[in-house]
Amino acid sequence: MAYTVTPMPAGPVGSQYCVCKVELSVCGQNLLDRDVTSKSDPFCVLFMEVNGKWVELDRTETAVNNLNPAFSKKFIVDYHFEEVQKLKFALFDQDKSSMQLYEHDFLGEFSCTLGTIVSSKKITRTLLLGNGKPAGKGMITIAAQELSDNRVITLSMAGRKLDKKDLFGKSDPFLEFYKPGDDGKWMLVHRTEVIKYTLDPVWKPFTVPLVSLCDGDVEKLIKVMCYDYDSDGGHDFIGEFQTSVAKMCEAQDAFPLELECINPKKQKKKKNYKNSGIIIVKSCKITRDFSFLDYILGGCQLMFTVGIDFTASNGNPRDPSSLHYINPMGTNEYLSAIWAVGQIIQDYDSDKMFPALGFGAQLPPDWKVSHEFAINFNPTNPFCSGVEGIVQAYSACLPHIRFYGPTNFSPIVNHVARFAAQATQQEAASQYFILLIITDGVISDMDETRHAVVQASKLPMSIIIVGVGNADFAAMEFLDGDSRVLRSHTGEEAVRDIVQFVPFRDFRNAPKETLAKAVLAELPQQVVQYFKHRNLPPINSEPA
Repeated sequence: MAYTVTPMPAGPVGSQYCVCKVELSVCGQNLLDRDVTSKSDPFCVLFMEVNGKWVELDRTETAVNNLNPAFSKKFIVDYHFEEVQKLKFALFDQDKSSMQLYEHDFLGEFSCTLGTIVSSKKITRTLLLGNGKPAGKGMITIAAQELSDNRVITLSMAGRKLDKKDLFGKSDPFLEFYKPGDDGKWMLVHRTEVIKYTLDPVWKPFTVPLVSLCDGDVEKLIKVMCYDYDSDGGHDFIGEFQTSVAKMCEAQDAFPLELECINPKKQKKKKNYKNSGIIIVKSCKITRDFSFLDYILGGCQLMFTVGIDFTASNGNPRDPSSLHYINPMGTNEYLSAIWAVGQIIQDYDSDKMFPALGFGAQLPPDWKVSHEFAINFNPTNPFCSGVEGIVQAYSACLPHIRFYGPTNFSPIVNHVARFAAQATQQEAASQYFILLIITDGVISDMDETRHAVVQASKLPMSIIIVGVGNADFAAMEFLDGDSRVLRSHTGEEAVRDIVQFVPFRDFRNAPKETLAKAVLAELPQQVVQYFKHRNLPPINSEPA
């Protein structure tokens, strides 16, 4: 087993879409005992696959004389939903002080994707030796946690009887919020809008991340300064006070918190000085701004369905010019699209059973046209086991159907929407449905499809369309509401953009990972947007 320490490549591993950082905690159980006189002294090394090679990311401390170690050092990894991030955890018994891994006895390893870990939150698996056999009774447990403080604070502020600073008229007050910086100086965090011509301003409520305002520490002192706005930038100081988030949180809608605004220079000069006005905290609420990973770690499952276009415009699958022709490499554009999207989504579905449907073909025995048929020909159980199962069912069905038409999308969109509608009855962020439609061209039932997509936009559902071949895909671009809001033929607007369209031809000569990144880049925000819109927190979320 040759392990080498490879220098890390320059720049971050992965794409520019880094969602956040994940902390991985590792424990070992019943590890092999490689030491003669005492127990093994294990440490764990984490590798990530980069361009087909295993690159060492980090290693834990060594647990002395311990076959059941719980390592205190955590691995921190950038999480990218739209990539397959392969990880390998390798355990070694430390024999020497050498950094070279071949100098230490190998205790077993376990490989999986980061998606597998985060979708289960915690996994326990058997450790394997280099020959693929179990490393005795050795097991590894890996737990994932998102490394971000997702709390946000919403403040509603007002002022009363502030000092008049303008010779003619009243003041134009605004507030600035500061926190202590690492260098001991106050650091500006937020500035409110200016309220013109008043000594009793009411500012608009504003929301900032709690980490920005006080580094996540509600007891930390923050400073609030009040100024009178001047257009030349020479704003006049009205007064200031110090408080903390914990103190401001005492404010309730019926019981606002009043804080004296003090001008230290005036306080020194005038004996009977009280204050330069009152700043009122009308309300202060801390909530959580949940991320995609919060929902996944909370147990949300991504339910994946594939819809495949079997219309006659694809060409006879036995003819090498057909889009459904499976080349000597065992693939075509339909299969490439299924693999690209499916291999990522499958990590987020615990049973890995995916319905695969076809449309636009005549089916045996009576050769009627169907626009939503199970490609495994089992209408009561259209599920395929994993992406491999979809690929096998697809290849097996090709000789038994007749390609026909028209190209109707709405039946398959409505099919998945029915299941998504059932899921909403649970009133929990437990399931989100993803429909991948692979097609060679122009939609025949555009009005019905627009209506179906607008209705589906109210449900926990997203649609990915991959266009194969060289047809005109203008209609698909129309469904993808990136540039304008999609409307149904009756004029009803989609409540959110749920369609992502990409033409496969743009990715023919690119690495296969780039197609997955393009079609899945918008999905995490679509999932979050839906559950936030419904005010549904992750299933296992803690209160703020």
